[in-house]
Amino acid sequence: MTMGALGRAVVITASDRAAAGIYEDRSGPLAAQGLAAMGFDVDPVVVVPDGEPVADALRAAVAEEVTVALTTGGTGLAPRDRTPEVTRPLLDRELPHLAALIAQRGVEAGVLTAVLSRGLAGAAGKTIVVNLPGSVGGVRDALAVLEQVLPHAVGQVSGHDH
Repeated sequence: MTMGALGRAVVITASDRAAAGIYEDRSGPLAAQGLAAMGFDVDPVVVVPDGEPVADALRAAVAEEVTVALTTGGTGLAPRDRTPEVTRPLLDRELPHLAALIAQRGVEAGVLTAVLSRGLAGAAGKTIVVNLPGSVGGVRDALAVLEQVLPHAVGQVSGHDH
């Protein structure tokens, strides 16, 4: 496998129903396509139930020093939405303005409920971790932000001059 210019990326979809095969995950594949278009080598999307399985998948990505790990889903207010809670302990440094800009992009696209997303962004070791909403529109809005900042963030977290 040749390494993409920006490194390796993983997408983890947090969804009880998609993990159970009740419906097809659409947000994870969209996130993976967006990362590939940016120049990352993207692993197959991992679909897991909400909660601790998300933490397990993120810990594995960080241990493997994956360049970028995006999660989709689990950022809302439903009782099973636990992605931020399982992400926060893994982060060495948070990027709250990145998460806020992703929500702002959704609002600017006419989706006022984007402000209800509790997604986090930050660095866990050499891995940039970003929680995205589970909706296709939310992922699309987030990718519009990420394509502008991820290459620079990847360079910084890996120790390159900026």
